[in-house]
Amino acid sequence: MLSKFPYLRQDFLASIVVFLVAVPLCVGVAVASGVPAEVGLVTGIVGGIVTGLMPGSSLQVSGPAAGLTVLVFEAVSEFGVGTLGVIVLIAGLLQLAMGFVGIGRWFRAISVSVVEGMLCGIGLVIIAGQLYAAAGLKAPETGIGKIVGLPGAFADALGSTRALVSLAIGAGTIAVIVLWKKIPKGAQAVPGALAAVILTTAASLAFSLPVTTVQVEGLLGVIQPPGAEAFGELLSPAIWGTIIAFALIASAESLFSAAAVDRLHDGPRTEYDKEMIAQGTGNTVCGLLGALPMTAVIVRSSANVGAGAKTKASRVMHGVWLLLFAALLPAALALIPLPTLAGILVHAGWKLVPFRAVVTLWRGHRGEALILVVTAVSIVVVNMFEGVLIGLALSVVKTAWEASQVKLEVIDKGAGPIQVYLSGNATFLRLPKILDTLESLPQNRPVELDLTGLHHVDHACHTALKNWSERHSTPGTPPVKLTETPVATH
Repeated sequence: MLSKFPYLRQDFLASIVVFLVAVPLCVGVAVASGVPAEVGLVTGIVGGIVTGLMPGSSLQVSGPAAGLTVLVFEAVSEFGVGTLGVIVLIAGLLQLAMGFVGIGRWFRAISVSVVEGMLCGIGLVIIAGQLYAAAGLKAPETGIGKIVGLPGAFADALGSTRALVSLAIGAGTIAVIVLWKKIPKGAQAVPGALAAVILTTAASLAFSLPVTTVQVEGLLGVIQPPGAEAFGELLSPAIWGTIIAFALIASAESLFSAAAVDRLHDGPRTEYDKEMIAQGTGNTVCGLLGALPMTAVIVRSSANVGAGAKTKASRVMHGVWLLLFAALLPAALALIPLPTLAGILVHAGWKLVPFRAVVTLWRGHRGEALILVVTAVSIVVVNMFEGVLIGLALSVVKTAWEASQVKLEVIDKGAGPIQVYLSGNATFLRLPKILDTLESLPQNRPVELDLTGLHHVDHACHTALKNWSERHSTPGTPPVKLTETPVATH
């Protein structure tokens, strides 16, 4: 047996660690997304057993991610829980298509600043929203509304004993998770989030604290394949923006997680297109079961590597343990206080905010730091999908601006023609500056415009230069002499 599976012991122990990390996160993400707790466990099970068996990235672990919580909550609020399965199903099929046509590896070309900004914006919205949940209050629907409404929410909480007790449990949860890393290494075999769940649940039961706990429906009760009515929603154009957002954001988060996990171990490297197919397969199955969307999750993946996993067997076994837990011990979920889960997600949201990355980028690449901040703010103020699109647009504009470096040199010897040399890359982004210089030249002097030094000139720029050369000279003055190479014009 051991000869066939030489790493069985290491993978078994790692699977236990990943399972213990996954349970509170699966439940917390589900509750924060506005769906039953067991739905998160279903996604964790599919991520472990289905996606875990497939090729791609051998050590990263998939499941419901905090990074999609905001988007899922918006989708459930707008379209209903019954339609969530259809959204996830079609998003999974899109991921499969992208994987089969080889788009997976292209996700590595997305600006890291946009991804960091996306996670930062998501983190801020999660923190703000879960602070309301920690106090047992209803959160506003918009991201900016959640943040602006916090002072009023705290004022309301101060006048309610029940809200203060709930807040205390949430704060205690965060304190346990943060301080857990300070205790002896042996005790840290139990993950901090799970320790926080056990301790706060025990305290709630021991002192009969007036807090709301998780609602349990049973594993089979929450598996609801989408019906004909849900598929009918696909006729609405509004739902397609959400589907595309699910597919793109889940793919980007998974593949960036894969790149990060590859840096943590010396085993086989990720095959990005195969990993995209694995993620698409998992989300297709999740959609058919009416579960949450999945991504690769860096918290579980790093725990898997850190626990000594050697093969994909560890993540498959973690899925089996989740299945056994959900099937045999569902009543245990009903004991968990909701503010405990809120505290776990506040901590998870805090870890999504890249404080060090912002400082580092500001020191060396302020343009990238600006993209990160604008993406994050856009997600908070507008919504997830449009915020990411704004970040991507800014990234493209910045790249185009940096690529369009053009040098304009004017030589005027006082007599004879004025010589103008353009070199580099002339694009519409530099056109105003180029035209300002050219239009300042005297119209009663001959001008020689030399474009042979240009590596690239776009259509807008080429047309503008031709038009200027045709209309520049006054009657009686020789027309502008334009010298260019056919290769330079596009």
